[in-house]
Amino acid sequence: MGFGHSHSHTEDTAAENAGHRRRLIIACGITFSVVAAQATGAWVTGSLALLTDAVHSMVDGIGLLVAVIAASLMFRAATAQRTWGYRRVEILAGLLQAALLLGIGTYAAVEGIQRLAEPHEILYVQLLVFGALGLIGNLISLTVLSSGRKANFNMRAAFLEVLADALGSVGVMTAAVVIWFTGWQQADSVAALVIAAIIIPRAALLLRETGRILLEFAPRGLDLDEVRRHMLQIEHVREVHDLHASTVATGLPVISAHVVVDESCFHDGCAPEKLAELRACVAEHFDVAVEHSTFQLETAHHAAGESHVHQ
Repeated sequence: MGFGHSHSHTEDTAAENAGHRRRLIIACGITFSVVAAQATGAWVTGSLALLTDAVHSMVDGIGLLVAVIAASLMFRAATAQRTWGYRRVEILAGLLQAALLLGIGTYAAVEGIQRLAEPHEILYVQLLVFGALGLIGNLISLTVLSSGRKANFNMRAAFLEVLADALGSVGVMTAAVVIWFTGWQQADSVAALVIAAIIIPRAALLLRETGRILLEFAPRGLDLDEVRRHMLQIEHVREVHDLHASTVATGLPVISAHVVVDESCFHDGCAPEKLAELRACVAEHFDVAVEHSTFQLETAHHAAGESHVHQ
């Protein structure tokens, strides 16, 4: 017998979503402007570091464009066919951006190692100028995105991408200064390797986090064994099985379970009270507050008749 379906999660308002989308559009425009400047600079100077940073920025620009599309879709209203609306679009966007970053990071590492053995002549003054232009653009984008960077995976990925671009520009400028004062041309390749070292771990972390959600792992920080123990402490609760928890999107963890209660609960009218206690249990007693919960209350006789019971 099923009782209730708690659905009291909160979503960003339309105004907040519009603000996030506006920030992403501005950052996207700035990033593609930086790409144009860096690509020109790489062609003029012959710098691998600047070329790598330009390709990195281009990938991030594409990622930001995807983020703009995601921000436009993810808060559309749910329908009978799309019961969560487009909330999970942000996860798919984050996954795509992480995959793109991992690819360019690997390219930068391989090409950088090859250039160490065969350094090219670099025009360091021009390299410094183009590196500075890229850094200025990145800092403007970071300022635009900073206020919304914790809103969701989409905004977080966009902010981290621009931050990595800024660090890449710093690396390019550092390589230019080293070549200027020492004549060591390999500094350009070292800078490219540093950029790769920044990109790859960040991309891997984002892939892991989005992968956890797509594979429907339990929300990080929520121990389902502890949840079960806590639920079993509620009076008249005898067993908890088919306990599942996952994350739909940022800030939207969900949990469901079959809960065996004393048969008397279905006769004396305490079943709704037990349901309220179970909801409060998962919403208030753990580090991850799960406000969207679905519990099926049943008797031991009913549970025994279920063909598939998972602990």
